[in-house]
Amino acid sequence: MFVLTENDTVGSQFIAELRDVTVQGDRLRFRKNLERIGEILAYEISKTFPYTQKTVDTPLARAEVRLPAVNPVLIAVLRASLPFYNGFLNFFDKAESGFIGAFREEGEGEIKINLGYHASPDLTDKTVILADPMLATGKSFVRTVDTILSHGTPKIIHIAAAIASPEGIEYLRKNITVPLQLWVGAIDQSLDAQSYIVPGLGDAGDLAFGEKL
Repeated sequence: MFVLTENDTVGSQFIAELRDVTVQGDRLRFRKNLERIGEILAYEISKTFPYTQKTVDTPLARAEVRLPAVNPVLIAVLRASLPFYNGFLNFFDKAESGFIGAFREEGEGEIKINLGYHASPDLTDKTVILADPMLATGKSFVRTVDTILSHGTPKIIHIAAAIASPEGIEYLRKNITVPLQLWVGAIDQSLDAQSYIVPGLGDAGDLAFGEKL
C-alpha cells in the first residue's frame, strides 16, 4: 500500500488544504487539490506498469524512449470523485473510462450502499484504477468492484483514495478477491458512530459541488 503522507512532499500541503475549514469555502481550490492528489497518485501508480522501448524522431535525430505498455481503465465513483478522477485522466490521457453512481442510504442500523448507474468498457485483463476520494467503510468500493466485474475480470485493480480509514482498508482486504493494490493520500484515525472518517475533511461531494437536497 502506498501512503502519500508517509513522506514529506508538497502533497501533504494539498491534503492539509482539503481538510482546513478556512480553505474549504473555496470550491475551486478544493476541486483543484483533489485533482492534484489524483495526479500525484497517477504518477506513483505508473511506476508499476510494464514499459517498452520505442524510437521517436526529434528535429535533430532519433531518440530512444521507454513508454508504458498498457493504458489503464479509469473508473470514477460519482459525484465526489470527478475532480480526483480528472487528475488521473490528466496523466493517463489515452485511458478508457467507466462511471459508477454509488451512494449510501442514510438511516439507522447497517450502512447500505446503492448503485444508481454504471457504465464501463470491457475490463478483461485490463489494468483498472478505481478512484474515489474517501475510503470510509469500504462498502461502496466493494459494491463497485462487484459491479464492474460483470464487464470482465481485470488483471489488477488499483484503488485510489485521498483519505482512508483503517476500517475501510481492512474491509477491502477481506472482501475483494481480485488482485488489488491500494494508493491513498492519508490514513486517518477511525470512523465515527455515523461511519464518517475522523478527522477526515467532511463531505467531499458537497465541498466540491455544493450541498445536495
